[in-house]
Amino acid sequence: MGKEWVRNGVLSIFFPGRQYDTIWSKMEPSTTGEDSIMGKQLHKRFSDEQMKVLLGRYCAEEIDLVHILAVLEIKRRRFFLLLQDYREDPTHFSIAYHRRQPGRIGKAVELKIAGELRADKALVMNPAIPVRRYNYTHIKDELWRKHRQKVSVPTIIARAKQQNCYLPRPEHKAHEREVLTNYPGQLIQHDSSHHQWSPYADMKWYLVTSLDDYSRMLLFADFFEKELSWHHICALEKVILRFGLPLAYYVDSHSIFRFVQGRDSIWRKHYKVTDEATPQWKQVLTDCNVKTIHALSPQAKGKIERPYGWLQDRVVRMCAREQITRIDQAREVLNYQKDRYNNHQVHSTTGQVPGIRFDTALKNQRSLFRPFHIPPPYQSSKDIFCLRANRRVNGYRKISFNALELKVPGVPLYASVQLRIVPDSSSGMAEVRFWYNNQLVDIQQVKNDDLNLVHF
Repeated sequence: MGKEWVRNGVLSIFFPGRQYDTIWSKMEPSTTGEDSIMGKQLHKRFSDEQMKVLLGRYCAEEIDLVHILAVLEIKRRRFFLLLQDYREDPTHFSIAYHRRQPGRIGKAVELKIAGELRADKALVMNPAIPVRRYNYTHIKDELWRKHRQKVSVPTIIARAKQQNCYLPRPEHKAHEREVLTNYPGQLIQHDSSHHQWSPYADMKWYLVTSLDDYSRMLLFADFFEKELSWHHICALEKVILRFGLPLAYYVDSHSIFRFVQGRDSIWRKHYKVTDEATPQWKQVLTDCNVKTIHALSPQAKGKIERPYGWLQDRVVRMCAREQITRIDQAREVLNYQKDRYNNHQVHSTTGQVPGIRFDTALKNQRSLFRPFHIPPPYQSSKDIFCLRANRRVNGYRKISFNALELKVPGVPLYASVQLRIVPDSSSGMAEVRFWYNNQLVDIQQVKNDDLNLVHF
């Protein structure tokens, strides 16, 4: 083995009868890649010929491993990959770096970025649109969705600053977020949001959502023009029939979810107090044996309010850019953003994609969802996910429902019957199922308008 040392930037290696000098220079530390521990990238510090000399000396056992790693300033793994390439073809060995993509974006991409920034600025500057800040991640997604162009967020921010399309984010108090549940189905957060989802629509819509607390996955999300108990019951039906019965639902104290009575006064006497009356939505959960938990303040529903903020920002931007005016068009935008949130977006609290986290827990049999079975004596899911009303049969074997008279055969006079009503918005008809003494005695089809279910 010969002697070697470094003097004035020259690596000198002496062996009996010969000397090899390899020029190399110390560079500033960098942590941008695996090729370098203390210097710049390898191909910027050594030429192909210098590398061939060093690797050849190592193969001839004239340089030990520790010394050549110190000279090259690379890791063992990277060195042995280079050594393998050198041994396979020493003549054509090269460490030249070939960039897979161009280092600078083209002029056409620059124009597309500028167009998206101008469109976003128009939304931010419009006081009629509830968008008050820029969303550069959304611009990145739009460039890929519409133009199939991959551009990094820092690049977009740099162009935004050049074009005066940048607002610094306000500082918020740090909030420690955590997941308090351990299983899917342990707690379902359910709520609605009344919002101007499209500035080109002539009305606000209600967004009804159900969120699994463990995975943060949106199990249900849909727009409605009005907020009725029936819409929330439809959300229950779709979640339960697809995923099963959860352990509990977490809702606020809205009248659809809970009967809350105010204080008595000299002007009014209350005959029922809070929770003595059971709303339609809660009756469905009672039949399903699912617990209901009520939040006492809006701040207690922060886990579902954060997805609302994410959806409001994304959905409003897309609806404004597409100039959407109808609720069916907005549903397409909502479904697209829902799929992105569930299956592509890493959640900031869990650090995982909600859909993947949810599916992994189900595969590992870590779920509190129970299979749904129709409880006896009921015969169909329509008897569970429905609107309920009790009526007394008169002397003509008829009942009166919102000034509409319906005949009920096979029921004793003056007996009490229960109506289980299933409206269908597509056909405009409702199925009325008559139950007496735990038996289904009749089924009738009635127009939704004749039933006047606006108060349900």
